[in-house]
Amino acid sequence: MIRIKENKLIIGLLAIALWGCGTTEEETRRLPIVGEVDVHYRMVNGKEIADTIYHKVPDFKYINQDSVWISSSDLKDKIWVTDFFFTHCPTICPPMTTNMKRLNIMTEDLKNHLQFLSFSIDPYRDNPTRLRAYIAEHGIKATNWYFFTGEEEATHNLAKEFFNGAEKDETIPGGFGHTPYFALVDTKGHVRGIYDGTNSDAIDSLANDIRILLKTEYNVTGSKN
Repeated sequence: MIRIKENKLIIGLLAIALWGCGTTEEETRRLPIVGEVDVHYRMVNGKEIADTIYHKVPDFKYINQDSVWISSSDLKDKIWVTDFFFTHCPTICPPMTTNMKRLNIMTEDLKNHLQFLSFSIDPYRDNPTRLRAYIAEHGIKATNWYFFTGEEEATHNLAKEFFNGAEKDETIPGGFGHTPYFALVDTKGHVRGIYDGTNSDAIDSLANDIRILLKTEYNVTGSKN
């Protein structure tokens, strides 16, 4: 069974729920940082200073659909939308990919500031050739969307850092179980929202939050604003 640390899951689900809570100051509200928060104390000139430490996704390096190595540092100047999937998934992955494609089209005017990342949890079958075939099957034309393949255990562990779960399970269709969440990540590696990738309303909320994050924290607006 896929499990996510309970306190993290509660915070993540809260972020999902917030998509429906409108605000009269929508364009100026700041998105929350999702995850556990630690406070570290240090002495400066005899005074105790508290530093707030937020959850941050770790560095990573993967091969993309074009057989090019891409690291997180290569993407540091963009915000990300991420998900975890596999190409032989017969259940939630097709609607997830369809919704990610729709989101990519909805935010095309922001593509210079926004990167989409889909991590395969089944690297033994999902090599770059298979990833390119999957992209073609779904009619994806995006230039700011990487499909990644890498080491299986490391990817399953990485999924947890994005508040997702992934595991090998030969008893279920496709042989892997995973959660359907899309994560919105800022340029510092902080997760700013978790969204159900199978839910059209949540995708609309994510599209809106992308614009809010870019406008309020990076002073970036697209042609659709």
